[in-house]
Amino acid sequence: MKWITREKPKIDRIACPWLIKRFIDADAEIIYVPTDQVIAKALELDATPFDMPEVEYSHYDDRCTFDYFIKKHRLKNAVF
Repeated sequence: MKWITREKPKIDRIACPWLIKRFIDADAEIIYVPTDQVIAKALELDATPFDMPEVEYSHYDDRCTFDYFIKKHRLKNAVF
């Protein structure tokens, strides 16, 4: 599966790809593009966008995108 987010990754955009590849989709392809191209490229490439406003995999309440991945995929681990 393809996953797409904004270029110039910082903490959440480094942690989320690790979480995806380690616990959700071992064959994941992570794509980074300029912010203004994420949605269009997601549609073009059939990729799931993450860590940006107005998409499912994003911040919610006072939680970051990483937390949403854990909740959504019901990941259980003593580390989390």
